[in-house]
Amino acid sequence: MQFSILRIFLVGSLTAFAVGQDDLGLSGGYTNLQSTDLKGTIVKSSGTLASLSSSKTGYNFLPTDLLPDLAHNGAHHLGDVTFRYRISNNGPWTSVDSASSRKAVTQLTNLRPGVLAAADLAPTLGPSKIPHPFTVTREWLSSGGGLALRFNFTNTGTSSVEFGSLGLPIAINNIFTDRLATDTQAKCSFADPYIGLDAGFVRVTPLSGTGNGLVIAPLESSHFEAWRFLDEPSGSFGYQGQTYEGNYEWQVHSLAYAQNEWKSTTPWNTATSKTLAAGESYSVGVKFVLAQSIQTIEDAVVKSGTPLAVGIPGYIVPSDLTARLYLNYTSAVKAIEAPDFTVTGPSTTSAGVLYSLTPKGSVWGRSRVTITYANNKKQTVHYHISKTTSSALSDMGNFFTTKAYFNKASDPFQRAPSIMTYDNEAGSIVEQDGRVWIAGISDEGGTGAYLATAMKEFVQPTAKELSLFDDFIHDTVVGTLQRNGGFGVVASAFFYQPNAAQYSYNPAIDWTSWTSWDQARAYTTRRAYNYVHPVAAYWSMYRVARNYPEQKLRADWSWYLNRAYNTTQYCLSNRAANCDYGLVGLMGEWVMGELLEDLKREGLTSQVTSLETTMRYRANQWETEAIPFGSEMAWDSTGQEGVYYWTNYFKLPISPTKAINSIFGYMPTVPHWGWNGNARRYWDFNYGAKIAQTERQLHHYGSGLNSLPMLSYYEQHPTDLYALRVGFAGNMAPLSNIHKDGFASAAFHSFPDLLKWDPYSGDYGPGFLGLSLGQCVYILSNTKYGDLAFGGNLLSQSGASTISVEPKDAVKRRVFVADLGLKVEISAGIISKVDFDKAASTVTLTLAPAATTGDLQAKSAIVWMKQPGATTLGYAVSGASKVRSGWSVDLSTGKATVKIGKA
Repeated sequence: MQFSILRIFLVGSLTAFAVGQDDLGLSGGYTNLQSTDLKGTIVKSSGTLASLSSSKTGYNFLPTDLLPDLAHNGAHHLGDVTFRYRISNNGPWTSVDSASSRKAVTQLTNLRPGVLAAADLAPTLGPSKIPHPFTVTREWLSSGGGLALRFNFTNTGTSSVEFGSLGLPIAINNIFTDRLATDTQAKCSFADPYIGLDAGFVRVTPLSGTGNGLVIAPLESSHFEAWRFLDEPSGSFGYQGQTYEGNYEWQVHSLAYAQNEWKSTTPWNTATSKTLAAGESYSVGVKFVLAQSIQTIEDAVVKSGTPLAVGIPGYIVPSDLTARLYLNYTSAVKAIEAPDFTVTGPSTTSAGVLYSLTPKGSVWGRSRVTITYANNKKQTVHYHISKTTSSALSDMGNFFTTKAYFNKASDPFQRAPSIMTYDNEAGSIVEQDGRVWIAGISDEGGTGAYLATAMKEFVQPTAKELSLFDDFIHDTVVGTLQRNGGFGVVASAFFYQPNAAQYSYNPAIDWTSWTSWDQARAYTTRRAYNYVHPVAAYWSMYRVARNYPEQKLRADWSWYLNRAYNTTQYCLSNRAANCDYGLVGLMGEWVMGELLEDLKREGLTSQVTSLETTMRYRANQWETEAIPFGSEMAWDSTGQEGVYYWTNYFKLPISPTKAINSIFGYMPTVPHWGWNGNARRYWDFNYGAKIAQTERQLHHYGSGLNSLPMLSYYEQHPTDLYALRVGFAGNMAPLSNIHKDGFASAAFHSFPDLLKWDPYSGDYGPGFLGLSLGQCVYILSNTKYGDLAFGGNLLSQSGASTISVEPKDAVKRRVFVADLGLKVEISAGIISKVDFDKAASTVTLTLAPAATTGDLQAKSAIVWMKQPGATTLGYAVSGASKVRSGWSVDLSTGKATVKIGKA
């Protein structure tokens, strides 16, 4: 491996000379760093890391192969430093960046014990004619089995110096540009932050989802206060583009930004500065600790000596749910500040000190819990408190069927009636946008409001909303989106063509962009992704019509089911002859799997056979592909859902594991509601948001969709608690997007100058689809954490062997009992209580007709069961008759008890 690195460097040095961009000083040679777990090389001239590899596997976390094209000024590397300082407390800040105008640093000798290399950074920190009143030295250290980086600041002047910002760039190999998919999978990594002060860390994970992970943890007092995106020149790779997200920095102090660029936001943590008196020194830095796998990253955090927090079930907490917080650290907890929670505890467990947190009253939104340890280290854990799930869904359904309901009969684009994209900042429907699909009720960016409404009616139907949505189905989906009653789906109902529509286009909008399609382009029906949304709408209405027959709709259940089936087949049958991208995984196509199950339950054998033939062709093709996650984008985190569903359905041996590993690579778990379970997305603000820019999105629809395969995987591997934590976090994510008034945003802006929800509903819908199809109460017993319930509150146990749970999830129709490997689902109504008797291996469900009095009241329900890890079902419902592949339960009295035992 060392020979390979040397060869790459040699070629890189020659290339750098050829193009005249050797600002990094590659021609000056390299210095090796070595520890038990990690090895690296630093560029002698700059002192920055050129490589950082696992000593055991050789996996390199840095873009060493691309180093010559990253040698220009402005490109940041591990080992760079940025800061802002001032001499007077009220004076202007001076900004310094070691990467902005590189000069060779001065190598230091007479190194302290444990220091592998050191340098004085004065030459590269600014013009010599404006000397700074302090020195900055950098040291590379051995640290346990890993490596560490330390910066030492010494005030050499006669006045105090205040550092208002101090940042450590975290640059890893996240460059996909011009790489083959197989190379990207083999070489690239992701970095995800936990912005938790003295307990903060960055987790670095291989894109493959396998092999070693890396933890970057605080050294000494280097708390993690903010996560700042670094502006860099685009260079050779399209920096801040779809194939190169860009670099961020760990900010130890951030006051200078909070007072200026970020002054309109509320930061994750209180912004601080550091003042050095004359002659005073201050050191900051980070440790690099190897993790054996992605699943053991938290073990590496503990190994680093950093406090570890584990929240169960996560950090998005409905107001009627009690969450658990486990703290694992060598120093005792001195105080815990949680102003928005009622805190009980502590109690001692094998997983750490346990606190229970119950939201107070009507608290809603971002919430910070601060833990102070006996050694005075501070940790922040970031929560989001929502309304109760039933209230949040009621609010959303009402909002989208009132404020977002478009009923202008004179609309020349025939969009009325419909549920359209809403701008919550302007307080109005988005009737026109230069990205025509947003106003055209198609594409993900234009269907978010109606798709979310459709799935809400499946979960929690109300008569008024159903009537409005049914009109949308019959008058607009059929006829406008699917023109002339056919099954093709147009790319946009709205278009820009003044000579073809009597419409007053807003002259302030730029209509010259490629996104401002004319009528011919808008009416094309080739984009396969557009078909999922009407399929989901038809399917949800089928479910309502079938399971709530008292609620009269404009057609019977079979009409909706057949429209869903025929729309799917039009797009994907015959090797997707009618559509582009039909042979890749489609966002939200999990609903097509639900459609197939319902076709089976209805005994529609020919349709089942045809749909299985369609999907088997796609699955078999994916099984032959090295990286079967194609899409419209060069890299994406959306194809995994569909690839997993169908290759798992047909029990193919390779692709399901590939899909799950891929998700493990880009879907983290950290003590922060925004990043926990957040599937990586950073370009879709450009296509479905009001604030259009390339920026890491918090809980865009990828979170909800990627949770579906992860939860399915857990159900087949019920001892894998890590998979459940990741999957459940992603599945809860779309709840956080729902505002107090019911508006639901496309995603949260993570850049620290924004830190707010986007004003557009945009492409929220697919994420809510993921929540709707995935929400489930998970009951398990874990050797480390004891009895657990994800999605519900554990009640006082009625017996030594009984676990009782009150569901608090958004759907309240599903429960998975890990000890039995058993999943139960009901067709209508809700599950109000679950009792699992471990000794008897029985499950007792208490059912009710609805979540709220305003919802449709189910008169009956069907109980469906499966054992995902088994070949046959070994359980049955006592005393119930079989119907539609399940057991019928009478709810006409307003309550029912269902007892499930071994068959």
